[in-house]
Amino acid sequence: MKKLINPFYIAAFTGCLLMIPSCQDDFLEEQPPGTLAGDVILTGTGVEALLIGAYNSLFNNGSMFGGSTTMWEWGSISSDDAGFGAANAFHAVESYEMLPNNSYPAERWRESYNGVMRCNDVLSFLWQTQETDNRIPEERARTIEAEAKFLRAFHHFQLQLVFFQIPYIKNPVEMDGRDPATIPNDSEAWDGIEADLTYAMENLPEEMEEVGRANKFSAMAMKARAHLFQQEFGEAKLLLDNIINSGRFRLVENYYDNYMATTENNEESIFEIQANVSAAAGGANTLPVGGMSFHQNGPAAKGWGAFQPTQNLFNAFQVDQDGLPILEVAERENLANDMGVESSEEFHPTEHLLDPRVDWTIARRGIPFLGWGVHEGKSWIRSQNNGGPYMTKKYMHRKENDGILTAQGGFKNARNFRAYRYAHVLLWRAEVAVEENDFEYARQLVNMVRERAQGDFVMGRALTYIFDGRPIEVNWDQPAANYKISAYPVGHVAFSSQDMARKAVRLELRLEFATEGMRFFQLRRWGIDGEVLNDFIREDSQFRPFMRGTSYDPEVNDYWPLPQAQLDIQTGVLDQDPAYR
Repeated sequence: MKKLINPFYIAAFTGCLLMIPSCQDDFLEEQPPGTLAGDVILTGTGVEALLIGAYNSLFNNGSMFGGSTTMWEWGSISSDDAGFGAANAFHAVESYEMLPNNSYPAERWRESYNGVMRCNDVLSFLWQTQETDNRIPEERARTIEAEAKFLRAFHHFQLQLVFFQIPYIKNPVEMDGRDPATIPNDSEAWDGIEADLTYAMENLPEEMEEVGRANKFSAMAMKARAHLFQQEFGEAKLLLDNIINSGRFRLVENYYDNYMATTENNEESIFEIQANVSAAAGGANTLPVGGMSFHQNGPAAKGWGAFQPTQNLFNAFQVDQDGLPILEVAERENLANDMGVESSEEFHPTEHLLDPRVDWTIARRGIPFLGWGVHEGKSWIRSQNNGGPYMTKKYMHRKENDGILTAQGGFKNARNFRAYRYAHVLLWRAEVAVEENDFEYARQLVNMVRERAQGDFVMGRALTYIFDGRPIEVNWDQPAANYKISAYPVGHVAFSSQDMARKAVRLELRLEFATEGMRFFQLRRWGIDGEVLNDFIREDSQFRPFMRGTSYDPEVNDYWPLPQAQLDIQTGVLDQDPAYR
């Protein structure tokens, strides 16, 4: 865990456990080389080390497209939030042309079930240890079990978001000795997820001594989200109210504090996945999304530059003269962009009033980029034809942290990921209020999130509109753009009906968490994925020609196919999504 027990220690520890000497006289009594040394691992120290390894599985060994953390590829690239700015087979995700033999779903499947395996190993050795003279104190043993089950639920949750039905793999003891390879995918995983999270809620403390570990409220937040995916609003309401009424969480003062390496594990964080670049700990343990979201060109060129926000997302951040969102998509202007405009050509950024969160989310021409200079547009973009004129901003580090909170020349950084934070809880509770026709409470909750963003501006008004190597003039005392954000007043039309209130809350969720891997799954659970995504495709085709002719069918494209290789291995056990048979 960051600043406490680094996950990389597990590799060294387990390596020692795996190598058992075979050259002793009593070798017949020794365990075979390459097997886990039960008499070593069956201790409190051994089980705790395995648990740290289970936490480490949240990073999926750096797997670029199988990472369980941000879900950037499956939740953002596949939506109207972002595109993939590199020409390769991953375009099948955003063009909805994924086939069962594509390697990317297989990577997602493999890495998540690897995480599940680690969690089940923790349970196996925990229960075995409790049958020895090395028993772990009962209270700590229950907490370890709860942590392992929380993480197991986390991995299955991420899998359930991607695939239509999955096998819920428990420890063999829990499955009466059944081989995991014989467990079918004959239902969705929600029952298993809820059962594990219920145990976690009942046995985790409200606060853990070490940052990054799951606690009671982490389990509550995840279980509430599971209920939302099943349209179980009453059950979600109880959990969300418990978190709100606990008084343990609050929105931090500045919106961007949720994305800074120097303001991590703050009062807003409910479950935060820890990153580390400490060389002393054995290497970097960072979010795989970093490599894709960092620029490929320009002074901040640290990655592949392939995770790129859309014009549609940029347009969503515009506000009216009162600083309120424009809920009807048809009423939004198509804001000025520099698509196809060379950096050496003149371009003036839009003067339209904008929600200030836009420039903490989207890197765009004419706006200062985290100390790396004013963004110059096309010369910094990998490929506008593939990804458009924008880049993501939330995962990049500030220039002053380069080389300090980074590794491998800045290619990796120590940015944590707030998987669950208080703003999630407030806006999910607003969703529930809308479904219960309590529009006034929904308005109050949405306003809490909007009011927090009112003073958090990107500063530095660029007075240069041509980037050709000459000095760039910036007024650092002025906001970078025309920002305005206001709370909804009492009686506003946005909260006058269920239809309007749904639009207001759903747009707020998009603006607050844009590019964080949620959007596609939200559209699907709201039942508006077909309408929204097909409208987006028609619009986006003018920016990225390869999207022309693409369409989205909510009866076919709402999930990705199970990997064909896995079906071949488990013939007669796993069933393919009917949409791909």
